[in-house]
Amino acid sequence: MKNNPFAYVINSKISALTFEETIKSIKGWVETNDKRRYVCVCNTHSLVTASKDEKFSAALESASICTPDGMPLVWALKMFGYKKQDRVDGPDLMLNLCEEASKHSYKIYLYGGTEETLERLNKILEQRYPTINIVGSYSPPFRELEQKETNAILKKINLSQADFVFVSLGCPKQEKWMHDNYLNINSVLLGVGAAFNFITGDIKRPPVIIRKLGLEWFFRLLSEPKRLFKRYLYNNTLYIYKFVKTYIKNKKRNTLILSSNNIEGVKHHE
Repeated sequence: MKNNPFAYVINSKISALTFEETIKSIKGWVETNDKRRYVCVCNTHSLVTASKDEKFSAALESASICTPDGMPLVWALKMFGYKKQDRVDGPDLMLNLCEEASKHSYKIYLYGGTEETLERLNKILEQRYPTINIVGSYSPPFRELEQKETNAILKKINLSQADFVFVSLGCPKQEKWMHDNYLNINSVLLGVGAAFNFITGDIKRPPVIIRKLGLEWFFRLLSEPKRLFKRYLYNNTLYIYKFVKTYIKNKKRNTLILSSNNIEGVKHHE
């Protein structure tokens, strides 16, 4: 994550960029044609998974930005000295970048979801942003792609000349896919998780106040108790345990990083 401030949370680097700074950084890559990059949207599930999955951990490490999606990660960054940190979640990030794309003629590609979801998503985005330029979409099969299939879709994306590729495959599949392929795609890849389904309304979002209080997980648990109970009980408990266990080590580590960033900032302005 060159040139971007970050802090270690458990074992992963999480970018200490506000929502506005994140948008600005991503737009900057497009404007300077520095697009062979990818962005991961991280929550507690991401960090717990990365702590025991080496390939996923490597995918987060190589990302240009790992955003704090979920208030526990925002609170962690604030505890480590980044007091102005706010949440940078997948659906809002995607919608804001779509708005920027409609204003600046950036090209959009959609990768993931079902054919039916992509069809509805296209219509919703075109209604919301009439000048948006969606240059393609692809619904991959629910199986491992053969290399020739991967090569064909990479070629298709590159021929579309997309600036942003929104990737919705779920965690950690989308992060691993981006890590494996970003150097062969001349686009900024953005792993936005369930954003496609949030935007189409297939998954309901709670009111803003619930999200700011860090209780979106509880809202979703009430909506899908059978599917999510075990995941949230296990994941949230493990996140708290691992965060506390690594807190002292990371506090020292992150204090040095923050001090270094402040010194570099002073030099830059002199």
